[in-house]
Amino acid sequence: MLRQRIITALILAPLALWGLFGLDGAAFATFTGAVVALAAWEWSNLSGVRAGMARLLFPLVLSVLMLLVWQFDGALARWPLYLAALAWLVNLRWVMRYPAASQEWQATGVRLGVGVLALLPTWFGFVQLKGSGGEWLLYVLLMVWAADIGAYFSGKRFGKRKLAPRVSPGKSWEGVYGGLVATGLLATGYALAGLADWLPLLLVTLGVTAVSVLGDLLESMFKRQRQMKDSSHLLPGHGGVMDRIDSLTAAVPLFALLLPWVLGGGA
Repeated sequence: MLRQRIITALILAPLALWGLFGLDGAAFATFTGAVVALAAWEWSNLSGVRAGMARLLFPLVLSVLMLLVWQFDGALARWPLYLAALAWLVNLRWVMRYPAASQEWQATGVRLGVGVLALLPTWFGFVQLKGSGGEWLLYVLLMVWAADIGAYFSGKRFGKRKLAPRVSPGKSWEGVYGGLVATGLLATGYALAGLADWLPLLLVTLGVTAVSVLGDLLESMFKRQRQMKDSSHLLPGHGGVMDRIDSLTAAVPLFALLLPWVLGGGA
């Protein structure tokens, strides 16, 4: 397994860096759209769509929606980001009340709708951040990675109080606190580099870090309901695409929504 993980990482890391930071405009939108479409194919299974050809319908529909948003970006402005913020409030309720509220999202159509509200704004958020400058696209990636690393070591060393034991037994409140400390340090470093004022960036970073945990928990909830360990086996040793971007589905649209406020222009 370790050998598989290393080989996959060595192949995917350069490809991801090239796509995220070497492409611009329509090419960047297409690259990130392809990643989101793969995640949508996995989401079909998480939603209960198991038949091979039927699973292709959801990523196809999502691809059409991304194309429409791209074509009418000027008219639609930032509505996918606001929609994502509302959707994650609903997702928070479901995660907190699992499994008591499971009947509210059991229908395949509801779960597919959740997928649209998670994945479409993620793609749109990536496009918005790319337009705001590569340093902010890099920042949101570093923020999620720092949160994961901080949560892992803090949870492993100090973890006692379970965060959501019925959804993801391995996560603890101490792990969340460790992630917040790590991303707080990241925000301080960016502020010292003169890229933004410290206090607005710190507040947004801590808020988005907390919400990014919800992205992980939402996918874990769906996988637990489907009795799945990984969203797919597309990435040997790493699971599926959704397993790699679950936290980003919450972090990217929310950070893109709040970035103008960080930069002093209002959200």
